[in-house]
Amino acid sequence: MSRLIIEGGRPLEGSVRAGGAKNSVLPILAATIISGGESVIHNCPDLRDVHSAIAILRHLGCRVSQEGHTVTVDSSTMDRWDIPDHLMREMRSSVIFLGPILARCGMARMTFPGGCELGPRPIDLHLAALRKLGVVIREEGGEITARCETPRGCDITLSLPSVGATENIMLFATACPGVTHIINAAREPEIWDLQQFLQGIGAHISGAGYHDVHIGGRGVLRKNTQHRVMADRIESATYLCACAAAGGKITVEDTEPSYFASVTQLLEESGCELQVGADRVTIQAPGRLRSVGTVRTMPYPGFPTDAQSPLMAAMCLAQGTTVFTENIFENRYRHCAELMRMGADIQVEGKLALVRGVDHLTGSAVKATDLRGGAAMVVAGLAAWGETSISEIDHIDRGYEKIEKAYAQLGACIRREE
Repeated sequence: MSRLIIEGGRPLEGSVRAGGAKNSVLPILAATIISGGESVIHNCPDLRDVHSAIAILRHLGCRVSQEGHTVTVDSSTMDRWDIPDHLMREMRSSVIFLGPILARCGMARMTFPGGCELGPRPIDLHLAALRKLGVVIREEGGEITARCETPRGCDITLSLPSVGATENIMLFATACPGVTHIINAAREPEIWDLQQFLQGIGAHISGAGYHDVHIGGRGVLRKNTQHRVMADRIESATYLCACAAAGGKITVEDTEPSYFASVTQLLEESGCELQVGADRVTIQAPGRLRSVGTVRTMPYPGFPTDAQSPLMAAMCLAQGTTVFTENIFENRYRHCAELMRMGADIQVEGKLALVRGVDHLTGSAVKATDLRGGAAMVVAGLAAWGETSISEIDHIDRGYEKIEKAYAQLGACIRREE
């Protein structure tokens, strides 16, 4: 099994480019099957989750080619409407294919998704919404079978602003006669990016980025389109947290700072100096970080749950105490035990994690408990004294492209061992 080896204690210097957003490209890849034409997706990151999405597309009969960071999907050859269990288990967001398959075929069959074990995901919100749109769904033995002969647009009020449910409704509603109105929709920037793609194939959709999204279904869709995936705001935030922890000065380029302003605000409170431009952020770390009081994860535009783990790794070295409240996923603190192996002082109770800053972390053998927990171990390893060995890095590869090369570019001593 592969592992990352980090010789920590070196300040980071230089610049790094943010790649395409994982949380944006996955629903866009799923959406390519709706029009039955050719979609060219630019700025597509080379990630394990992207490979899983491509494997699903190929299983469905689509022709997929990849050249650098451009993926071309020809869905005109699609001839299946089922996804086998072994492909569904590869990533948590695989359920996002349910809406597009239904929109294209009127029927779908799949098992429940896999991926990081962060606690239950509200799949019931997806299914309840699709039922309102005319889909008949049977759940049996861990399998979902769905069929829709008379789709219809309607008003759907989400009990919570679920990103996945919002996306699945948007995707299926393109095939529903009439207007679908999503109330209390998720507002994440990735929702807006999906809207841009759907508009590119001719869908009548508006409101992404706000709590009310309108979709006019059954329009004439264009067969061919091109789209550039937005920059990954979580990857950008992770780079900044790494510099805050390890010290030094770096610039994150080709990004959208307004999308992770809740993170940069806390880093400024911790004593970092930030220069924010239109498409870049420069951060200079202080001699020692200050604690930031309380960090509460919330739906966008609040502090993102995906940035909680990397920021916590940095706050392990801050002077004072930081209280984290995790409001999105119930199992988001599994990385805490690994940080404590490196000397962190963390007390976890339910949704709360009390982090008392220590003078230093010490390199140790740790594991990536999940995608963002793995990123936290990289942040901690870059700042720690001595060598850190991180195992189970397949989690990290799900959302960070060749992470060792990115940080080596910033002067870190990091390598991958097979």
